[in-house]
Amino acid sequence: MIKNLMKNENKIPKRTVNGILLLDKPLNLSSNTALQIVKRLFNAKKAGHTGSLDPLATGLLPICFGEATKFSQYLLDADKTYLVKAQLGIRTKTGDAEGEIISTRGVSDFNIDAIKHALNLFLGASEQVPPMYSALKFQGQPLYKLARQNIEVERAKRKIFISRIELIDYKNNIIEFSVDCSKGTYIRTLVDDLGEQLACGAHVIYLRRTAVGRFDSSKMSTPEEIKNLAEINLDELDKLLLPIEEAIAHMPISIVNAEQVYALRCGQAIFLDILASGLVNLQTQNGEFIGVGETVESGKIIPRRLVSYN
Repeated sequence: MIKNLMKNENKIPKRTVNGILLLDKPLNLSSNTALQIVKRLFNAKKAGHTGSLDPLATGLLPICFGEATKFSQYLLDADKTYLVKAQLGIRTKTGDAEGEIISTRGVSDFNIDAIKHALNLFLGASEQVPPMYSALKFQGQPLYKLARQNIEVERAKRKIFISRIELIDYKNNIIEFSVDCSKGTYIRTLVDDLGEQLACGAHVIYLRRTAVGRFDSSKMSTPEEIKNLAEINLDELDKLLLPIEEAIAHMPISIVNAEQVYALRCGQAIFLDILASGLVNLQTQNGEFIGVGETVESGKIIPRRLVSYN
């Protein structure tokens, strides 16, 4: 099915598409390949994803089309939720089932309370060393390319935050849990660290992202579902798209008039009688989304990211 999707090349001119699609990324597909499939099906001029999922991971991958790409950073920065299954007793090079086994150890007869205690140790703020098998770059080279050459380089620790980690099941040396975490958290590293905490090693055997910020899995679409709608007509396909402003719906709304919109689009600051500080969601009185501004002084707002449909 995936090969057929990749071959689906529309001959009509690429069109301007604006909005956000919640894609259910399939197994064994890179995030970039999934993006290219969806972009072709929408016949869109411009699109980008908002944070990679490993090929062995599935689930929520927001795709931003057109003007929505200007606001993709706010989804990249958002907290994420994952459903995870970890196999105890085996540690691998990559931290998942794809990697070469580097150690096997016996697994103690853990009870549920012991597993919960180990998981809870990761709650809150901590530092994490990114894995070598990742897309992070060292001197312009992705780390995973160096890792495949058996080259290991020092990686700086990154601050992460885990706000919730909840055990779902534990049997046959497999731990299933759900976790809410900050951007930049590597679940493979989390599971590897969990395995060391339990003194038996562990690796990821299943990983599914179920939420990105305020977006959850309830409105996801698979590539196959998208293809079926594309074969009906593009109007039906476009009904899957969420408005651009959904990406920043967590920001306080500031209402601006036509004169202020003009000033913002000219790169000028405006002044509003508001109490909000930081980033704000700029809208007209009619509810038209203008973009994101930032309060830099009391009531003074400067433009940060503005939509442009011209």
